[in-house]
Amino acid sequence: MVELLQSKETFIPPRLDVPALWAIDAILPVLCKTALNIESIEIDPEDIKALRHLRQGRLLYMSNHPSTVEPPVAFAVASRLGTRFHFMASRVVFNWYAGLLGQIIRRVGAFSVLPGAGDRDSIRTARSILAAPDGKLAIYPEGMMSGENDNLINFMPGAIQLGFWGLEDARKKDPSARLPVLCAFVKYIANGKPETLDREITESIGRLEKKLRIDPGEKNLLRRFLTVGRVLLENAERDYRIPPGAEHDYEYRVGRARHAALDAAARALDLELPLRADALSKIRELFAAVEAVETGFGGSLKYKPNPAGLQAAKRHIDRAYTFLILRPAYLLERPTAERFIEWLLRFETVVFGEAQLRPRKARVLFARPFYLDDYLNDYQTDRKAGLEKALGRVRSELEALLARGIEMTAPLVKPQDAGSDFKISPPPVP
Repeated sequence: MVELLQSKETFIPPRLDVPALWAIDAILPVLCKTALNIESIEIDPEDIKALRHLRQGRLLYMSNHPSTVEPPVAFAVASRLGTRFHFMASRVVFNWYAGLLGQIIRRVGAFSVLPGAGDRDSIRTARSILAAPDGKLAIYPEGMMSGENDNLINFMPGAIQLGFWGLEDARKKDPSARLPVLCAFVKYIANGKPETLDREITESIGRLEKKLRIDPGEKNLLRRFLTVGRVLLENAERDYRIPPGAEHDYEYRVGRARHAALDAAARALDLELPLRADALSKIRELFAAVEAVETGFGGSLKYKPNPAGLQAAKRHIDRAYTFLILRPAYLLERPTAERFIEWLLRFETVVFGEAQLRPRKARVLFARPFYLDDYLNDYQTDRKAGLEKALGRVRSELEALLARGIEMTAPLVKPQDAGSDFKISPPPVP
């Protein structure tokens, strides 16, 4: 049965199916609540009213991507606007649950992409969608899950490049074709009263302390979280044979552990990463290599990763991803329940091998749409400069939405209250 359901094709095209779309419309709230612990997806009715005109014509929808939940949220956005989006999804997702998930998501507009492989079929499909008179594509410019709702990582220029290609293709048939860009930001808000959230978070960190044999003593909540992070860092330094540093060099030490884990993952897969590459570049390349092994399509990459090292590489990457997220300044400056929970998810994944999702709601914020064709002349005159200018506009819009989202959650405890002996050195160059 598994062999029958799991596709061996490199590229999986979309196959929109009206009954499937209606079925997902009907059961999405239940699916979100039971599978993703999303109690509700909230959109201001005034936003829906203002954006309804976008259901006619083509659209490039660009959102932040802190977790796995943004595609279902985008599906809900499209449904409430009275339209449908297409989605790019990692090829490996189409084999999950013996291929059943892939059979479902392609029927609601998803098509596959092999990260890092220059997937021509996927690019061609994205272009054709955006070139169609009513084509709409949802895409995530960060290119990977950031893990932090109150942050945006570097954007990938390929996200806006697809838009320009689609617009150019559209104008070959219709010189007046336009392509609006809608920037959206999904803000997750923990469900529960502050005192309830405080109690649940305290209980959760207590379970981690017990597993790691940490005595919390009289430490407050912030200090307890930082202590667990320090112990995980010390464990990584021991495992990777990194000389320990002074406690006030915490940010620097986290950076070393992050790169050591990524380099260990590369060795497990027999890959060579650039010596001076930043952590994000390394982790993106490693994600692509892991997917190539898991899907069996490694030949499409510029390297051939070693399948025998897959599980070890995934453990190293997971550890590196944890140290990509665990930045003390992020928690200290605004210790909201949501940021505590983000850290708990990483702690639990490393310590227990799995994490417990907490109930939350997804609040969707929108920028005013702009038109990519306003940047087309710049792009056609100087492609690199045009891409940077348009991507800068997307970044500016999402950063403004991010600022709004940050203000939607309040600190659970006093910011910066980690004790006078805890100091953070300036972060090193990545």
